[in-house]
Amino acid sequence: MTHPGLTPEPETDPDAKFRNWMRLNLARAAEEFALTVTSSPVFGWRLRSIGARAESADGPRWLRVASSEVEWAHGPAWTGNTEANSLTGIPKPTVLASTEWTEWDWRTQRAEVMPLLNGHPCSPTDVLHEEIGLPDAWWSDLRRSVDRLAATPTDRVHADQVKVDARLRKAFGDRVVVQVEQWEAVHGDLHWANLLCPELVILDWESWGHGPAGTDAATLYCYSLLAPSTARTVREVFADVLDTPAGRTAQLCVGARLLNRAAQGDHPELVEPLTRHLDELLPR
Repeated sequence: MTHPGLTPEPETDPDAKFRNWMRLNLARAAEEFALTVTSSPVFGWRLRSIGARAESADGPRWLRVASSEVEWAHGPAWTGNTEANSLTGIPKPTVLASTEWTEWDWRTQRAEVMPLLNGHPCSPTDVLHEEIGLPDAWWSDLRRSVDRLAATPTDRVHADQVKVDARLRKAFGDRVVVQVEQWEAVHGDLHWANLLCPELVILDWESWGHGPAGTDAATLYCYSLLAPSTARTVREVFADVLDTPAGRTAQLCVGARLLNRAAQGDHPELVEPLTRHLDELLPR
């Protein structure tokens, strides 16, 4: 079967070679689900996933393949999108079918097919670099969705105290010790590339589960710091979350995670405003 969107690129470096290999995996998944890939693929964080529009006999679909070393291809983050099917009252994709296979005892691939949703990402990157105007109904839907998720019972874990301690220690050394007192179900990666508009849809449910209360509001706020007007709107919408002891704890936890990622090369432009913001929260 020919897939118009999966033309290989010149293999000029190891990343290009890996991207072509991921294209082959997407084509394999498309054939298993009787789909035809019709758009150029989008690659996820550090090439961990690949996704593209596809056509089926029942209409347009989104096909995604995640790749992991075999020893890590398990646990909540591996099956999060499918397990999020249990969540109701939240605008999000539904996984219609999934399959897994292993390549050369080296990597395990997980393919998931979902309906193609209307709308477009609020930002091409996790960090919002320009102000965005969104209707009041969008913000209301977001707040309602975050609250509904927070009240959802689950055995899944996004981050526990051990992970929080490790992130804080890596970012701040021993000068910051935080004991999380409140926990709730969180999306865990609520950034601007995971939010669709003009009508709200929340994407990427891989890592949802219990985490520090206020994690989602804190995450969106931290990813908004380069767009001050939008950051103020986030703060207004989630004021009763962020301006509490639990909310300040969540901002420290999220900030530590983002600083650790920046140290690995992700979004260096966020480091300065994020550091200034965290300095205001750190105990004197």
